[in-house]
Parts: sequence; C-alpha cells; structure tokens
Amino acid sequence: MDIVYSDRYQVDIGAHVFHMGKYARVRDGLVSRGLVGPGALVEPEPAGWDELALVHTVEYIEKTRGGGFRASELALLELPWSPLVAEGFRLMAGGTIAAARFAVDAGRRPRREAGGAESAAPRLAAAANLGGGFHHAFPSHGEGFCLYNDVAVAIRVLQRDGIINRAAVVDADVHQGNGTAFIFDGDPSVFTFSIHQERNYPHVKPRGSLDVGLPDGTDDREYLRALERALPAVIASGPELIIYVAGADPYLEDQLGGLCLTYEGLRGRDFLVLSSARDAGIPVAIVFAGGYARRVEDTAAIHIATIEEAVRLGA
Repeated sequence: MDIVYSDRYQVDIGAHVFHMGKYARVRDGLVSRGLVGPGALVEPEPAGWDELALVHTVEYIEKTRGGGFRASELALLELPWSPLVAEGFRLMAGGTIAAARFAVDAGRRPRREAGGAESAAPRLAAAANLGGGFHHAFPSHGEGFCLYNDVAVAIRVLQRDGIINRAAVVDADVHQGNGTAFIFDGDPSVFTFSIHQERNYPHVKPRGSLDVGLPDGTDDREYLRALERALPAVIASGPELIIYVAGADPYLEDQLGGLCLTYEGLRGRDFLVLSSARDAGIPVAIVFAGGYARRVEDTAAIHIATIEEAVRLGA
C-alpha cells in the first residue's frame, strides 16, 4: 500500500492540544511493525496554488501565502500563522492528492496470486496520507486547526483531471466535517457522510448528504451499530473513490471528544468502513484528521491501527 509522509508535516505551532509530533510517531510505529520499509514512504509535493483554488477563494489563498490575518480570523483558525505553518499544511494537502491518486491507481491494477493468475478474491485498494483530513476549512476561511480543506481539494483535482467523476467522504472524526459539507452542498457528484458527536464542535453543522449525530458517551456497540446502518447509503451513491477521514478523537480519553470508543471499537470502525469499500470494489484514500488524547502515544496507536487494518484487508 502506498503511504505518503513527510517530516515537514511537523510544523511548529507552539504549545497546542494538536500535537504535531503524532505524525513522526505513526511513521516510526509503522516501520517498527514492518508495515512499511524506512525508505518506502512517498514524499509528497505541495498542492499547487491552482489546485487549492479549485476549492478556496483567491483572496483567502493570498492571505494564507502572505499572512495578513486579522486576530479574529486566527482565533477562528486556532493556529498561529507563519510561512512554515502555511507550507506544512499545503504539503499535507499535496499528500492527500497523492494518496487519492495512488488509491485509484491501485483499484485499477489487476490482483495476482503467487503463481501469476489474476485473483478473484476481493482485496482492498487503498493508500494513505499520514496527515491531512482538515475538514473544518471553508472556501474563504479556516477553522478548528484546518487551514486548507485537503479532502475537498483532492476530490476536485481528481475530478478536474478526469480520473474520477464521483466520490464519497466517510468522515469518522468526532467532530462533524462542516467545511467539507458546505463545499459539496448541492453537488450530486460527491456524497458526504459524517458520523460524529452531535453536541460538540462545530456549533453550526452544515447539512451533508448523510449526518449521524451521536449522543455524548456513545460506546463501541452503539457506535458500530449506527455506522453499519449508514454505510450502505455511501456505497449506493456509486463513488469511484472514498476518502476516509479516520479521526482518532472518538477515543474515550480524547481531550476534545465526548464519545467513549475503545481501541477495539476504533479498530472495529476501521474494519467496517474499509471492508465495505473492499467488498464494493471502491478504492479508499485514508487521512488522519483529529486526535487529542492526553498521551500522544494513544493517538499514534489508533492511527497506526487504521493503517494496519488497511494493509491486512489489502493483502
């Protein structure tokens, strides 16, 4: 499975609940488990300004390039601005574009058995960006640690290039993907599904194609039941690519979440999403989004398990 990553994802945002060091910890965990070789990770190119402009306004892009944010805008973004911060987020957007391309390419390659014969057994076609998932960014502003909406940008780039016509977003972060829902509102070519904690950020939740808002304290069993009921609608929308926003923040010890999923529940979540795509023959690009456990090791372990599940289902 192609995995996109750069050490340059870890930009300095100061003391922050969003621990940028999780990206390197995930990389190290994947290497130590033998899931990826040290030299096998793909270094992305930054998203082009023209690619970002498929989603974001020219005025906003210029602001992200050169600064000029008002204090109120930075308060909404909840990040400091610097050229290095902007470049790190642009690089992660490029990583999501690359992962989306890799996933579609993997879905088009014939599967072979050891003897060379084409395999009839279903296997997951997937790729991952060890970053991204910034689903709170709107066309004209950023919110909630999200400068660029890499999910939307990747979909628009692949549509522009004729690689796909239809896509779906499966957003399993604890927070509803308000920016993504807003961007694709009224667009029948993109199905947006979010399963999230209802009484949590963002306070205003634009309507997606399918939103499942869960009560505070939802546990593994309730969560997985709700997810299993919802996924057939995603598959029925006929996407040629699913972008899976695999947030680690539904975890029961997350500082910004109020759901009560365990490691096992989150692994079950990953299995339901990824096996549904596998069985339907739909490629998946995985991005990470949030994760704010008190111990960054817990957040990294959850993300590693997502990649591990994808590798297992694609073997």
